[in-house]
Amino acid sequence: MNIPRNLKYTKTHEWVEMLVGKAKVGITDFAQQEISDIVHIELPEVGKIVKKEQPVAVVESVKSAFDIYAPLSGKIIEINDAILDSPEIVNQSTYEKGFLFIIEIADAKEMETLLSSDDYQKLI
Repeated sequence: MNIPRNLKYTKTHEWVEMLVGKAKVGITDFAQQEISDIVHIELPEVGKIVKKEQPVAVVESVKSAFDIYAPLSGKIIEINDAILDSPEIVNQSTYEKGFLFIIEIADAKEMETLLSSDDYQKLI
């Protein structure tokens, strides 16, 4: 299982790449394996204000639909359009090409609540 050390994680299996004032978000390798074959993704609209731990997106697989939660509060400033047409990208390349969206961070203190790769490894 791939758990990159440079990323942060949530208990609900989102990964977070910290950028300057913003965060790139996706689902972890563990999550995409559990979900299995992803067939549809609903992403939030650019400009949407999101709150930490609130549902912001939906990933549907051949098994079921799963809510994706905001790891941080802020504003959605970009979505990954490529996965809307080809959701299987998330299964194939969850950390590289399969990110879901980018959030402009509202409260930097919330970053302290994210899990390290070691903590996430213990969780799963």
